[in-house]
This record gives sequence, structure tokens and C-alpha cells, in this order.
Amino acid sequence: MTYTLIAVCVVVFFAQVSLDAPQLKLFIQTWAVVPQELFNNFADEMITLVSSQFLHGSLLHLAGNMWFLWLFGNNLEDILGRGPFLFFYLLCGVVAAFVQAVVTPGSAIPLIGASGAIAGIMGGYILRFPQARIHTLLILVIFVTVIRIPAVVYLGFWIALETLRAAAVNPGLPGIAYLAHVAGFVAGVIVLPVLPERRD
Repeated sequence: MTYTLIAVCVVVFFAQVSLDAPQLKLFIQTWAVVPQELFNNFADEMITLVSSQFLHGSLLHLAGNMWFLWLFGNNLEDILGRGPFLFFYLLCGVVAAFVQAVVTPGSAIPLIGASGAIAGIMGGYILRFPQARIHTLLILVIFVTVIRIPAVVYLGFWIALETLRAAAVNPGLPGIAYLAHVAGFVAGVIVLPVLPERRD
């Protein structure tokens, strides 16, 4: 399922870039979470809480998200199974986007990206694999090496940094939705323990 999610995101991204500017604007407005529209017509717009997770704003945005999904997704999928993993992934993404929208209910800025869902995967990972080692590139002036950092340290630092950014940045401004990252991570920490693990 991890590879399927990556493939779908890649296909959707290249479908996006094949559109001309007016078509792309309409596509984003239709399938992204636009807080103002979500709360004005929730019944029709709630599908965007899911569809927005498959849209990305740039190749770098896509590549970064897919890298983290590949890095952390497989292990969680192995213990949950395909169906529960997909449910967990999408639920964390829905929570992330909804929290971001609640904080900026009058915003007309579209919310897109899989990062909220992936933050949920990271939240689940830190619970289930705290001592797993993450290979990390360390650059100190001219010295470059790869070190192995425990997941609890790596992800703990990441969520602390995202929380500080969420507190410092106006959520109503265009840019990275740090609050969605925090909300997705917290959702992952809360939801994973109540999901049954796969029995082989």
C-alpha cells in the first residue's frame, strides 16, 4: 500500500503539471481543501479532506513527502496490514487538514499535500519503533558523514521543530502548514494504539 500511495501521488502530480494555468487553478480549487468553501458547504466539500492529500505544489514538495512516506510507511504497513494502514494514513491526513482549516475558517488559500498524513505515520512510527536507527546525513562545514540516529530522537526533534514553527508562523498566510503537521503527528500517536496489529 505504501508503494501504491506513492504511485498515486506521482501520477496525480504529473497529471497536474500537464494542465494549463486555468485548468490547474480549477483542478486545485476543486480537489484541495479551501477552508472557506469547506465550512460554507461541508457536505459537498468534505471529500477534499481526502483528495487534497494526493495533490502537491511542486516536484520538491512531492519528492520530500514521498521520501518520508517510503522511509517510515513500510514498517507500519507490515504490522497493521494494507487496509488498516490505508485507513490510518487517510485518517491522519483528514485530521491534519481539518485542524488547519478550523484555525483559518475564512481562508481562501488551498491546502494540499500528503504531509499531514505522513506526519501521522511518523507519529505512529515513534511509538512502535522508537529505537529503530535512521540514517541521517550530517554536514559540519567541510566534514560530511552519515550517522544513525534513534527514531525517537530523530522524530522527537522533528516534531519539536514543527511545533515551534506552528507557534511562530501565522497559519493564515500562504506557505507550509506547520499546524497540519503537528495535528497529523498527534493523530498518529493517538490512533495507532487502538488499531489491531496484523496476525500472520
